[in-house]
Amino acid sequence: MNQENLNMVMDVKVQLSVKLGSCFLPMKELMELTPGTVLQLKQQATDPVGLYVNDKLVAYGEVVVVEDNFGIKVTEIVTLDTSDS
Repeated sequence: MNQENLNMVMDVKVQLSVKLGSCFLPMKELMELTPGTVLQLKQQATDPVGLYVNDKLVAYGEVVVVEDNFGIKVTEIVTLDTSDS
């Protein structure tokens, strides 16, 4: 990709999301969820979180607090597989 083509996409917005953890839950328990229910995730509190761009994992990081907001401190960049493009 030449520099001109690369410059064209630099302002394109992408969806950035963070996956804190996950768990499996029987449908019966899902239907019984109420405000205040606590779900235990498979991940440990010290495990890195996944940073995704358009649902593709690109990095890992740790949760930090910036003023009154959550943030992510990037600790590892995932090598992107370009063979499927």
